[in-house]
Amino acid sequence: MQVQDLALKLKNNMGLVIKGKDEIIHKVTLCVLAGGHILLEDVPGTGKTTLVKALAKCLSLQFGRVQFTPDLLPSDLTGMSIFDQKSQEFIFRAGPVFTNILLADEINRATPRTQSSLLECMEERQVSIDGVTRPLAEPFFVAATQNPIEIQGTFPLPEAQLDRFMMRLSMGYPDHESERAMLTSFVSANPIDSLEAVVTQEELLDAMAQVRKVHVAENVQDYILRLTAATRTHEKIRLGVSPRGSIALTRAAQASAAVAGRDYVIPDDVKAVAADVLCHRILCKAASAMQQAETQKIVRQILDTTAAPAIG
Repeated sequence: MQVQDLALKLKNNMGLVIKGKDEIIHKVTLCVLAGGHILLEDVPGTGKTTLVKALAKCLSLQFGRVQFTPDLLPSDLTGMSIFDQKSQEFIFRAGPVFTNILLADEINRATPRTQSSLLECMEERQVSIDGVTRPLAEPFFVAATQNPIEIQGTFPLPEAQLDRFMMRLSMGYPDHESERAMLTSFVSANPIDSLEAVVTQEELLDAMAQVRKVHVAENVQDYILRLTAATRTHEKIRLGVSPRGSIALTRAAQASAAVAGRDYVIPDDVKAVAADVLCHRILCKAASAMQQAETQKIVRQILDTTAAPAIG
């Protein structure tokens, strides 16, 4: 199956449940195809959890959900070795990270110790316990949610953890007609219950392999590097984008090109995903409750002032 066809199937099928959020569905699809993780940040009730559940059903993948709380332990995520009295040996009991799609609900409610247990999972796709390294399923995708308004009893994600998310997205409230459509579809039953898979695991892995083969010309690579370098020297930025961010931007641009039906990346692919990939990796010098809006403004300014290469 071509990447473009797969993305269209996902968009149409998820759109049966998630109304009026085609752009969000598109970007989540890009993350999955690029092999990245996503952070959904918005107020409660906007459909973050429903979005991830719908994605899992459409892809016919194993799905695991963990409600993060202050008393959640690292072993509650990764699993642990338990001594079996009958066999007189330790047996490993896998935790919920051994799945394809992990929903980390309200991730900022867990302690930093528990949050950090996801770092190896997200970066290396493996878990090391008791000196034994165990690979995770393929593909492995973390979708974390957090509420940016309620801060009591929460632990802000450190920069090292934020850097491992390919994109940070906000669902936002639906428009009037989309919310009316939601009311109609949910009045008698939950439409997600009748949602059917439209993409097999093998088709998804094949599409992800196609994305990795999308050509990124040297001048486009240079454009990406100039964009990220500009965040490290900007007068208002205290912490700029890391090399991991440059790689994430490249992979997201490859996915954007593949979904558009091209086997090469153009500057518009980079521009289309830049804000979602870069903003959460930036720290402004002036602390502000509106830092997210400020970083978006800065990234837009960098995009406007950094010359894009000519294609052709």
